Order: sequence, then structure tokens, then C-alpha cells
Amino acid sequence: MRKGSQRNAIPSVVAAATVMAVATYAHAEETQVRVLDRLTITGDPDRIQEIPGSAQSLDRERLDRQGYTDPHRILREIPGVNVADEEGFGQFPHISMRGVPPERNSRITVMEDRVLAAPAPYSAPAAYYFPPMGRMDGVEVLKGSSSIKHGPYTTGGALNMRSTPLPVERSGKVDLLLGSNNGRRSHAHIGGTEGQWGWLLESFTEQSDGFKKLDNPLSGPNQPEPNTGFDRRNLMGKLGWTSDPADAVFQEVQFKFATDDRTINDTYLGLTEEDYNRNPYRRYRGSQFDEINTDHNLYHLQHYISLNADTDVTTDVYYADFVRNWYKLHHVAGTGITAILDDPDQFSDEISWIRGNPDDPSTRGNVRANNREYYSRGIQTRVTHLFEGYGWEHDLEVGLRYHEDEEDRLQWEDAFKMEDGFMVLDDGGEPGSTTNRVTDSRAIAAHIQNTMRRGAWTVTPGLRYETIKFTRRDYQEDPPTRSVTEAKRDNTYDVWIPGLGATYRIDENWSVLAGVHRGFAPAGPNPDLDEEKSTNLETGFRYRDRFTRAEVIGFLNDYDNIVAECTAVGGAGCEAGDAFSGGAVQVYGLEALILHDLGLSRGWAYHVPITLSYTYTVSEFEEDFGGTGPNNWQDAEKGDSLPEVPKHAVNLGIGLGRDTWRLDLNANYVTEAQARAGSDHKDQTIDSRVLLDLSGEYRVHGHARLFASVENLADQEYVVHHRPAGMRPGKPRELWAGVKVDF
Repeated sequence: MRKGSQRNAIPSVVAAATVMAVATYAHAEETQVRVLDRLTITGDPDRIQEIPGSAQSLDRERLDRQGYTDPHRILREIPGVNVADEEGFGQFPHISMRGVPPERNSRITVMEDRVLAAPAPYSAPAAYYFPPMGRMDGVEVLKGSSSIKHGPYTTGGALNMRSTPLPVERSGKVDLLLGSNNGRRSHAHIGGTEGQWGWLLESFTEQSDGFKKLDNPLSGPNQPEPNTGFDRRNLMGKLGWTSDPADAVFQEVQFKFATDDRTINDTYLGLTEEDYNRNPYRRYRGSQFDEINTDHNLYHLQHYISLNADTDVTTDVYYADFVRNWYKLHHVAGTGITAILDDPDQFSDEISWIRGNPDDPSTRGNVRANNREYYSRGIQTRVTHLFEGYGWEHDLEVGLRYHEDEEDRLQWEDAFKMEDGFMVLDDGGEPGSTTNRVTDSRAIAAHIQNTMRRGAWTVTPGLRYETIKFTRRDYQEDPPTRSVTEAKRDNTYDVWIPGLGATYRIDENWSVLAGVHRGFAPAGPNPDLDEEKSTNLETGFRYRDRFTRAEVIGFLNDYDNIVAECTAVGGAGCEAGDAFSGGAVQVYGLEALILHDLGLSRGWAYHVPITLSYTYTVSEFEEDFGGTGPNNWQDAEKGDSLPEVPKHAVNLGIGLGRDTWRLDLNANYVTEAQARAGSDHKDQTIDSRVLLDLSGEYRVHGHARLFASVENLADQEYVVHHRPAGMRPGKPRELWAGVKVDF
């Protein structure tokens, strides 16, 4: 079995650890809010009230309630966000906002500390990396007109994850948890401040043997590893310097380094309906060598300067590289696994090979090494200035970003025969013989946004400009070489993205909002394909008092042209990486949220926090897709709904607690959704379901808590998807227990 190179990150971690640190200083009161803006996209909860669009922020306390590390479980609390699962643990998130295609988060802007987080956010937005939410200090989602400054993907919205901040004084934490299926999870950090310097070191690891079972016996020659889970190791460090309080100009410099390594023993192979009904957690013998290895390194340097009480400048320089190789079964006897699982009767010998007992011993299965490397780098700066003019208070932000990224595919296939249920290598491929190409992007983005306040009004006009140049080079594959270019594609986008939003404060509790903005997403290097364009509207109201925060927002995304990207996880049907126009589509719906502490409002001795969110989404193709494109879209006809987006989603969280203990119950309900568009695929649905999660903790010491949780309390079995190939199960009941120590 051949894998992509895994670079040893230990020397660089040790070297960086000698200089990692933190500095958080007591600033003048007028700069506190401005400093917060450097790493957040919503600001503090008070400022969310005046954002002319849907904005939600989950802080460390809310993330701790259930102890989730799966992004799907975390984000389902936020209205307007839909998720599509794949392997049960959230290692490969599929996140949609307001009905945009969820494919690998490729149509939302994903950031960590306000810096683009995808391995190649322009060249390959659907790449297999997502920052580990288990080590994050907070999560923010911003939708609507205010999100245009965070592009390039402005239709759905922006997701920002905030890393652990630099502590003011020497402090730290250690969380150690054990779980089902040999699950192990640890999260630890320590940091401190001395004078103008400080430091932070953080580690997050997570492991599981998985809940699926390979068909292979427990002994025999060439026995594959029975583990169907994953192993993730993440290290992060920060070093910060703050200017002396006596200096006339306040400055702060912060350096962050993070490394993330994963081995995930997962597969694109699902199950036939017959096999799923017998045992949904089965894994075929044809997937015995399937696994993905990844290595991610991130460097982020930020400089902040407050020129005076009204003006500041924040500059970020960032670089990230990512190496991955998913070694997985791709086709049997020349037929792709999606087609085989869709019609096992027609491909009886192929499905027999996958099950480990081929009818024809000459049948071969090809395992593809999807070996790729990525980089993402750039510099961005934001200038904010407060001033008064024409009877309004103005908070003006002007930003500029230069960004480069690249995806390098050097892939091959190995042919295996099946002997007594074991895969034996028959013929090895040469790197680059299957796919040998490089796609790169260069982008300059600028935005200006002015938050204007006068009396009860807050009006926020904004404008974004993106100029993007894509280049794709396909090199010779037979024999593979980088000295011969067989094809080249170039495409350039120059787009203006306006937005306008407003809020009106009716009284100290009630406010109303409305906004309109242009949705945009680039469509890659194909010069014959137009960019994704839409007109997006929203309106609603908010309420807030001491015990309650609530909002109801209606939205409409009217696409002139929706774009779908072809990926292997979508079932292929086209060349992975290509994009296709889906024509006109309309998506509309409603988002509602209420946060209320029943205990505090009634004067009880207990806290009883209640969180209720609801999302209603309706979508409709306004023309036939055309039959060419991603497998899950290619049969879409006028009037069909977008696949993978449920019509109704409800999340209810109820807690009960005092100073030393706490219990939290979370219930999540979603209606069924089509896995693939088109009338011929009505039987391929993502199941409706109600999932219950229960967690609790008890403080046994001033600095120590015992924690336990149960995910999928009722142990519900459900089909989470029919892609990439076949029926796939959701995660069964999983238990976690351990200790959390703060010091």
C-alpha cells in the first residue's frame, strides 16, 4: 500500500515552542472593542443586536456543555445552518448556510481567527481539511449583507473559529476523556504573561477505533488493520508582544503556529440496501486498505496598532500547507463504485469482489491514491476609523487582501486481486499516471463597509471587489511527467459585490432588521463557465432583555446561476475538480432562535438555560440541470429541490444546574432530504431523525470537574447519506467520561 508523504512536524514544533507566547494587556477602555474585532466577525453579544443580518456566537461555556468535537453537532444549534454527515465523527464536515450546496463547505467562507482556513480556498475549496473545533475557544456564524467583507463566498455566509486567547496570567487546563470504541480525547493548554511578553502552548488529540466492523476475520495472511476510526494530533502555540502602556501608540504583535496530523481509516464504500438492513455498521472487504493520511501546518503573524482612540490598523500575514493522500477503492473491473452500489444486480461480479468472494478470480479492484498537496498564503490589512459627519456616527472599515493558493494532484492506482477475502497487490501504479495536474489562483480582494448610527438607526452599506485569476495545467500521464503540458485552462473574474443592511431599535428590547446583498462564488478555471451569482434578501426582528435573546429572520436567495463542483465524494459523474452551472435556483426560508434562562427569570435557585432554534428551507430548480455534472445533481429537473438540504430542522437544548453541577439535554430533529436530485432517486433519502444527547458535570474541587456524556442516547439507527457510494449509517450511541482540570 502506498501513501502520500507525511512530513515530520516534531522538530519544527520543538523549535517553535521555545518562542511561543501570549500577551494580553489592560488597554484603554476605548480600544477594548476594537481589539476584539481582530479575531472575531460578530464582536461581543451587545453588538450582535445592531448587525443587519443573522449573527450567532458560541462561546467556550456553550461549547463545553456537551463536550462536542464534531462540527456538525456544534453547528446544528445555529439556525440557518444545515449539515450533511459522511462518516459519523465530523472529520469531513459538509456545511450549508441558507441552502447553499454543503459539499465540503465549498460555498461558505471558513476562517480561523479571521484568516481563510481551507487548504486552497480558491483553487480547491472542497479540500479535506477543517480546523479542529475541539481546541477552539469560540465559534461564530455571520450571514446576510454584513458577511460580504469576509468573502470570497458571500451567498451563504461566513464561519469563523476563534482559537484559545492569550491568557492574562499564568494559567492552564487539562481535559482527559475516555469513550466508546476505545475513544480517547485530551485537550490541554498552558500560558502566561510576564511584562510585555506572554506565551501559550496547546495540545488537542482525539482517537477512536470506530463503530464500523470490517468483514475480514481476525487472523490470516496480510490481515488489514481492523480499526475503522481515526487518530488526530493537533498542536498550537502563540507568542505575543504588547507595547509599553506608557508608549504614545499602542501596538500588539502575535505569532501563531499550529500543526495537525490525522490518520482516518474510512472509506467511500457504503452498503447496498440489502446489506444495510442486515447490519448498517458493516464494512466490505473491498475497503480493507482504505484510509486517509493528512498533515497540515499553519503560520499566522498578526500586527495591531491603535494610532489613536479613533483609528487602528490590523495586518495579518499567513501561510498554510497541507498534504493528504486518501487511498481508497475507486472501481472494480472498470466500473466505478457508485455505479456498482447503485445497481448491484447489474454488477453482480463486481459487488461480489467488493464483498470478498468474486465469482471471477480474474476480476481486479483498483485502489486510487488520491495524493495531493496544497498551500495557501497571503497578506491582509484592515483599517478602521471612527468619526462623526452629517449627523451620523461612522465606524468605517477598509480592507485589502492579496492571496495565493495551489492544489497539486499527483495520483495513481494500484490493482488488487481478491484471494480468500484478502486483497493482494497485483500491479502497482506510478505517481501521476492517473491524475497529474496543478491548479493555482491569485486573488486581490478589497472591501469597504461603513456602520452608521443615528438615534435608533444603524445603517451598514458595503462594497467588495474581487479579481481572481485561475490557472490549471494538465500534465502528461503516460508516462507521467511535469515537462509536458497536455492542456491549460485560464479564467479571470472581476466582480463587484454590494450589500446594504439596516437595523432600527424600536425600544430597549425590540429591533427590526433588513438587508440585501449580492451572492458570489468563483467557478474555477473553466473559461466557459460563469461565476455563481444571486440576489439575497432578508428581514426580521430581534428581542433582548436580561433573561432572553430571540430573533426571527426570513431570507430569500435568488440565484441567476448556481454552481456545483464535481467531487469524488459527490459520487463523481464528471471529472473531480470541474464545476458546472446549475442555472436559476430559488431558495427561501425562515430562521428562528430563542435563548432563555427560565431559572433566573423565575428567581429559582437553579439555572435552567433553554435554547431553541428552528430552520425552514425551501429550494427549487427553475430549469433542468442538463444531465452533466456531479452525480447528486445531474438528474435535477425544473421544480426539484436541492439535494441534501432538509425542509425543517429543530434543535432544543435544556439545562439544569447550580454552582457545583450541571445537566444538559440536547434534542435535534431534521426531516428527510433527498440525497440526489431527480425523480428517479426518490428512494435515496437521508433519514429524518431525532437525536438525543445528554451530558453532565460535577465539580469535585475548586479546579476539578468530573464530566460524562452520551451521544445518540436512544441509539437510533438512521441513514445519514447515500453518497459517495451506497447507504451510510449515522453514529450509534457513544459514551464519554473523564476529568477536566483548570489551574
